[in-house]
Amino acid sequence: MVSQADVHDFEKGMMKKLGLIVNPIAGMGGRVGLKGTNGADVIKKALKLGAIQVSPSRAAETLRVIKRSGLDFELITYPAEMGADEAREAGLEARTIGKIVSNKTTAEDTKRAAKKMLAEGVGLILFAGGDGTAIDLIVAVGTRVPLLGIPTGVKMHSAVFANTPKAAGEVVVRFLRDGLPLREAEVMDIDEDAYRKNCLSAKLKGFAKVPYEPAMVQATKEGSAGHELADQKAIARWVFELMEKGRIYVLGPGTTTRAVAEELGIYDSTLLGVGLIENYKLVAKDVSEGQILKAIEGKPVTIIVSPIGRQGFILGRGNQQISPEVVRKVGKGNVLVLATPQKLSLTQTLRVDTGDAKLDDKFRGYIRVITGYRQSCMVKVV
Repeated sequence: MVSQADVHDFEKGMMKKLGLIVNPIAGMGGRVGLKGTNGADVIKKALKLGAIQVSPSRAAETLRVIKRSGLDFELITYPAEMGADEAREAGLEARTIGKIVSNKTTAEDTKRAAKKMLAEGVGLILFAGGDGTAIDLIVAVGTRVPLLGIPTGVKMHSAVFANTPKAAGEVVVRFLRDGLPLREAEVMDIDEDAYRKNCLSAKLKGFAKVPYEPAMVQATKEGSAGHELADQKAIARWVFELMEKGRIYVLGPGTTTRAVAEELGIYDSTLLGVGLIENYKLVAKDVSEGQILKAIEGKPVTIIVSPIGRQGFILGRGNQQISPEVVRKVGKGNVLVLATPQKLSLTQTLRVDTGDAKLDDKFRGYIRVITGYRQSCMVKVV
């Protein structure tokens, strides 16, 4: 539901303080194929596999958009890597509150930061993280202060995230400068342990108030409906006919791409990870960015992906293993997108958010999407 009352509050001068919280570990597991970073053990594993932080740079990207606007507002943040460092990098002055143990931040730090910012009277909490971070925030402050997420997590099923870091900055500018109505947005989460075992179990965890800007803030992820099965099988049949011996196929996550594996007689592929197929056989599953780069060196390659339901992302959500470096090596012309007519009717446009703005720009325009057996259409990437 969209509320106009909050716009009136802005006009009375009540929304000139912006809170900033950065979850520095969010998204670290993506490129190394861990599907999340919840839990100390998972973080240790991610670091051992060579994971790098993605939240700080994406948060700074958002803040630079806000900086360029020239708006007069007060930025209130948490110390070091939880916001102060990113504000400094973007050239923004910030008032730092609270205390942390650097390099050992936890969900409790996020909750404490949100409560302190609520007490400071911020009009909006801008946060960098994933679904887990969003849950921590609604546990701490509920709907008492609006939230907006900078997408930096491995999985982002919730409807509280901007489409890209740049879009997050633009929404904040509009919110602070002009006022925007608010809507109640679903905060979702999945069971990471079940996720790693190839079982998707998403649950509604609560609601957050989010600035209403549908062109720049993503919708809740929607799963495939049962009646789409026949369309998925039809798509898979044509993809099978298009496949060539000697070519490697990087198969992204999802039910539509899984149908391709099943058409090949592969039933032990992962629903939620990235697999490699060569000569009609699965040669590796749950691969990381590094494993993909090693496997495709010097070989012809096709990337096969399917958009996230209602959100439309083909790259940058849940498939970060297919990194900008992987995509550049393969080439845009060798990215094959699959989507049922039902999914396209809900998505209408496609999106990319690889973390590399120049690469994202190369996808702007129209891309061919396979929608059935020997059926395809051109869909706009925005």
